[in-house]
Parts: sequence; structure tokens; C-alpha cells
Amino acid sequence: MELTTQHKETLDRAVRAIHERTFFARYPEHPSPKIYGETADQEGREWFQDRVGKNFSELLQAADAGWVGDEQSPYLQEPLNIKYPVVSAAAYVANACEVFDTWRQLPVLNRAALLIESLERMKARFFQIAYATMHTTGQGYMMAFQASGPHAADRALEAIAMGYEEQARFPGEVVWDKPMGKFNLTLKKTWRTMPKGIGLVVGCSTFPTWNSVPGMYASLVTGNPVIVKPHPGSVLPMAILVAELQKVLQENNLNPLVVQLAVDTHDKLITKELAEDPAVKLIDYTGGSAFGDYLEGLPGKVVFTEKTGVNSAIIDSTDEVDKMVGNLAFSIALYSGQMCTAPQNIFIPADGINTPGGKVSFDELATKFVAQFNGLIDNPKAGPFVLGAVQNPATCDRVKDAENLPGQVLLPSRSIENPMFKNARIATPALIAVEAHQIDIFSQELFGPVAFLIKTKDTAESVALARKLAAGHGAISCAAYTLDEDMKDYIADQMALAATPVAFNFKTGIYVNQHAGFSDFHVTGGNPAGNASFTNPEYVIKRFTWVGTREPVS
Repeated sequence: MELTTQHKETLDRAVRAIHERTFFARYPEHPSPKIYGETADQEGREWFQDRVGKNFSELLQAADAGWVGDEQSPYLQEPLNIKYPVVSAAAYVANACEVFDTWRQLPVLNRAALLIESLERMKARFFQIAYATMHTTGQGYMMAFQASGPHAADRALEAIAMGYEEQARFPGEVVWDKPMGKFNLTLKKTWRTMPKGIGLVVGCSTFPTWNSVPGMYASLVTGNPVIVKPHPGSVLPMAILVAELQKVLQENNLNPLVVQLAVDTHDKLITKELAEDPAVKLIDYTGGSAFGDYLEGLPGKVVFTEKTGVNSAIIDSTDEVDKMVGNLAFSIALYSGQMCTAPQNIFIPADGINTPGGKVSFDELATKFVAQFNGLIDNPKAGPFVLGAVQNPATCDRVKDAENLPGQVLLPSRSIENPMFKNARIATPALIAVEAHQIDIFSQELFGPVAFLIKTKDTAESVALARKLAAGHGAISCAAYTLDEDMKDYIADQMALAATPVAFNFKTGIYVNQHAGFSDFHVTGGNPAGNASFTNPEYVIKRFTWVGTREPVS
């Protein structure tokens, strides 16, 4: 197959990158006209605008049950009225069963090459995906481009590379020769990798591609057909990618139903019906813990989850107070706190923190946080575009409820105007001060723009609380600030016991929210925030088995 020659160098480079863990990105993250073309942005925007109110007809799959769509733009607060072809849940499974043997019997290099080709096609549509993501999730333009385009493509390539390498780890055939004294016992041994079955990928509403493509491509590269079930509120970004992959399959004389998009609506969800089907063996899920727990409890399934967590920031000392506060404030405000890695609980000792200029009190830090938030929010060139829009109206209700909790509201949430979208659903961060003993208030994830400044006895208590919450309720990230090397080691060790990575002393240029493909393991799989990590070897090897044969050689 010509694609194997065309993409082998990319595959080999990606395999090397997962070992080196240094910076590697196949797909440039900046929407530069020099890279993507002078008119690519405009064409992407016009393409999206032209899709509104129409059927998405690119998918190479039937519409036996009609056309459905339930998306609404958080920027316009109007339905997009884009419809997608649907069949019954049983039909999706039957289609996947029909193509199972053909897909699994392809050599792994061929599968990998086909999948990489789909990412190259995706690259040509990054701007379309960006506008689709903006108007289904509420992400700001830059985040929508980066996260749903280049970063998602890199994560997909990472999964392809990991899956390819693990399936090539052992030889396919050997002659096994055992000396027995006067004669040798000689056997021909062969091994093949066998996929587990049909994969189901259940997407989320806030990061529809970034969170879905690792599982999708990990299952496909290991020989499993996949049904992609996007969140009904955020379908279009994944529809574009699935359509491109289906076209690649068809062009290479393969059934495009190796991957299918299964769209549903809020009032007629099909996830449980798909997940409980005996033929579905693999499930990838991003979303709330309650449904994730249900999926993890299904018998006979291998389930990979990213669920809710409570992320902490531990402040012990710093040499640049304002930059530290600015970094954390930006991390909380980014996409209105609708990121699984956003900090929620900021632990500060009651007697303040050490700096080269002396102690900075808890109250002084609180004042600085309020000032940083207001400075960012009220900056017309930054605030609306950093905050983006709120995907779900329930998130705005959650912020209002948080302000009624028994704490001191240092900064109430409010709405500001987006100059480009007058009707955008916006909620600025709410900042609330509480005491360490009020753990019931801050021990659950309040998804959205809500943050707590928590007054502790000392840094040791801060660390103990952060570890306890991560171990008991889950955490995906932790920020920490300290000038003391012993304290740094202590924080890293304690949070590692709760399977939580730590970002130390981030001040400019990078934020705790960001996890890099080919280097950072996103979610560790070691605490209640999720049982899987992309992308480590376990993420792919649980999707296939090694099966051997033995035969005497005369």
C-alpha cells in the first residue's frame, strides 16, 4: 500500500518521540497563514457558516432512522440546526461486526498508515474544526484551533505510534529449539495480535476531539472497529474527522463503516444501549463521574475513563508574587474554568507566604487575586477571548450556587460583553475564601469558573488536604509554588502518592492546564479522576491480546 511508504517516516518519528519525551509536534499549533495558507481562516469560517441549518452529508453512512441534531452555539445562544444521518443503535453495532474481520486482518503498518493519512486530511480542515468547536463548546478561537486541531491530531498520532510499537514488540514467528540430550525438541511458534472487539468512544461537550481521538485511534490501530458517540451538544468537530477517515478507507477499497458516527439528542440518548451491547468490548469515556462509574461497572468491558476531579494549587513561597498570581488567575479564567486541568482549590497558609521581600499575608494575596482577575476580565482585548463562552447553562447556575456557600465571596461572577458576539453566554470567575475545616465545601468539583482561596494552618496542612482530595475525589493536575527544595520534594512525593502530577513555579508562558502530547501523561489512571492515561502502554495493550500457535518441526 502506497500510504505505508508515504507515512512510515512520520510513524517512526512519532515512536521515537514517545520514548524521548522531549518536545515533538507533527502539527503546528499556530494558525499562521504561512503554514496553512492566506485564506484558510476565512474559508474555514465561511465553510462553518454555510453548514448552519443544513444536513451534514459528508458521512459515508446510512440515514435509515432519519437526520438529527441538537447543537446550540454558546456564542449565539441559537440552535445550529445541523443534522446528521442516524441508524438504530443495533445497526451501528451490526455494521461494526460486519467489518471486524477485514479491519483486523490488515497488517498493523497498513492500519497505522491509513490512520495517519486521515490526520493529514484533518490538517487541511483545522480552521473548519476550529469554528465548529467554537460554536459547539464556547471555546475561544485560539483554543478551539489548537486543542481541536493540532493538539488533538498530535494526541491521535501518539496513540497510533504507541499502538503500532506495542503490536511490533514481539516477533510474529520463531523456531524454538530445546536441547533434550540425544535430540532436540523443535517447534515452530507463531503469534498474532487479536483485537478485543468493537470500540465505543463517548465524547464530552467541552473538548469534543481532544478527548475523543486518543481512544478512537488507539482502538483502530489495534484492529478494533469504532463507533464514535459524540456529546449531542458538540458533534460537528468529530463529524468532520470521522468523515475524512471514512473517505480514506473508501479510497483504499475498505468499508468506511470501520468507523461510524452515532449521533443522538438530549431527549433520546443511545449511549447505554450501545455500551451494554455484548459485541461492544472497549469503551472510552470522558465526562461526569456518575456515568463513568456506571460504565466501569459493566461486565465484560474494558473501560478507559476520564472523570471529574478536584485540582489544587499549593502556595508556600515565591520570588515573584504578581507573576504567580497572574498565572493562576489566567489558568482559572481560561475557557471559564471548563477544563479538566483547571485549578479550583488554592491553599494558602494563614500567616502568609515567604518571598525575598518578606511575608505576604493571606489577605494581601486575596487582594492581588481579585485585582488580577479584574484586570484580565476588563481588558477588552483579552477578557472575552480568554473566557470564551459557557457551553452549558447549568454551569452558570452552578456558579451562582457556589456564591451562596458559607464562605466570603471575594469576587462575584458577572457577565461581560463579547464584542464579536453580543449574545454570548459568559460567566466570569467567582472567587471565594474559606477555612481549611470547611472541607465539605471545596471537596467536590464545581465545574466551571469557581475558585476557592483556602486558609490553612501551614503548608504541611495544605499538602495534606490536596493529597486527601486527590486520593479521595480525584485530581488531574496540581500547581505548586515554593522556593524550598526540600518542600518541593515533599510536595512532589505526597502528590505522587495520590497519582497527581505537579507543575512547580509556573509564572509565564505556560499554565498548569496544558499537557503536551508525546511528553505529558494526561491523567495518570491512579486516582478517581480516571482509570486510564493517554498515552501510556497500558492504554493500547488492553485493546488486543497476543495469541500463539505451536507446531513440531521435523
